[in-house]
Amino acid sequence: MPPWGAALVMLAALALLGLLAPWLRRPGRLAVGARTLPGAGGQGHKEEVYGRSPADQLSDGREPLPGGCRLICKPSALAQCLLRAFRRSAALEPGPRSWLSGPHLQTLCHFVLPVGPGPELAREYLQLADDGLVALDWVVGPCARSHRVTNAGGLPAVLLVIPNAWGRLTRNVLGFCLLALERGYYPVIFHRRGHHDCPLVSPRLQPFGDPSDLKEAITYIRFRHPAAPLFAVSEGSGSALLLSYLGECGSSSYVTGAACISPVLRCREWFEAGLPWPYERGFLLHQKIALSRYATALEDTVDIGKLFRSRSLREFEETLFCHTKSFPISWDTYWDHNDPLRDVDEAAVPVLCICSADDPVCGPPNHFLPTELFHSNPYFFLLLSHHGGHCGFLRQEPLPAWSHEVILEYFRALTEFFRMEEKMKGLSRRRASCLGGRRRWGTLPKREVSPSSYLEEIFSWKRSYTR
Repeated sequence: MPPWGAALVMLAALALLGLLAPWLRRPGRLAVGARTLPGAGGQGHKEEVYGRSPADQLSDGREPLPGGCRLICKPSALAQCLLRAFRRSAALEPGPRSWLSGPHLQTLCHFVLPVGPGPELAREYLQLADDGLVALDWVVGPCARSHRVTNAGGLPAVLLVIPNAWGRLTRNVLGFCLLALERGYYPVIFHRRGHHDCPLVSPRLQPFGDPSDLKEAITYIRFRHPAAPLFAVSEGSGSALLLSYLGECGSSSYVTGAACISPVLRCREWFEAGLPWPYERGFLLHQKIALSRYATALEDTVDIGKLFRSRSLREFEETLFCHTKSFPISWDTYWDHNDPLRDVDEAAVPVLCICSADDPVCGPPNHFLPTELFHSNPYFFLLLSHHGGHCGFLRQEPLPAWSHEVILEYFRALTEFFRMEEKMKGLSRRRASCLGGRRRWGTLPKREVSPSSYLEEIFSWKRSYTR
């Protein structure tokens, strides 16, 4: 198809989405007229929510951030640090409204438009323990050296980028890698088995939330850059892989901080409810085209005919990973092992989730965002905006997506926070050593240090932003 033909098809799809936007909501997703809130004496009272946006309904009452965004989280020292950083952020300042403001336009421009000239990538294949292959694309250029910002520690931080679960490398991912490279990071893109021209050398694909391949890749990255900080960013459905990894590894994840752009958090419900039909068909078609080249290799483990006759993402996922010929499992068992929030209480890394209230793929936040997670877990922060679509958050060209700037500011705030915590911990240790020397030569009786106080001293940096 000639370029002008593709442009006409895209414009027709955009116009159709604009006309059908009122009917693209999933059943049962409209906000109710009133909700019951806990009141005194265990009684509830009604709060009218007519005319309020989903972002306002999920607000925790704090002072709003620039651009009408809200930071939903558990109060802590780190939360206060991030609030101060976001209030100073120029990226959140509202810009002039443009034709890109609609959620479907934001989403489709992100997924449909051609990628264009991207960064220079150096590919590296990593052979896994079961002889499978994953690919690591190291971003090596272009970068204007005169504008590059180096880190205070001298070593550039490694930035691991995880694309969406369908394996499509989008404009925003490549633009984010270029911006991060200019800011002094060393980005690397992780590609799953069979994704983005990574050969499928064994008849096994990576399930939706199985982080085993990612564990080996991060271990290798850590081996190559043992002294560099490691940050991680995921896009859309790829966030299930990152969150599964952080939950399974806990404090041994090697990751300093993580961010998720438009994450799919309640994945099972998301698959079962289905997407609006243009997105459902588009994502399903992309997966079928990507796997068609491996049809012969997979025919011994998967019913290929049934796979390519799938009419929904759930049917496709269930056929590919549940109804296998060698080891079939149930849909319930599959999600017991692949739910990204199954071990979320074990996560020990700050995670920022950037979501939009008008996301047409994930749906309204009051249905598909587990807000109790952000209110109760001190490691999880939700930055909720009114507009942005799914993984869009676009601004007028040539400005990058504002989510890119916010994530890099978040990583910078984390680095400064941890540096201050380490400095305060060093001062407290020196003070304790001085007091110990005085007691040794003075007349004060020696007191035994309890094991609990010793542990508190070791983990003081954790207590500092979980209090």
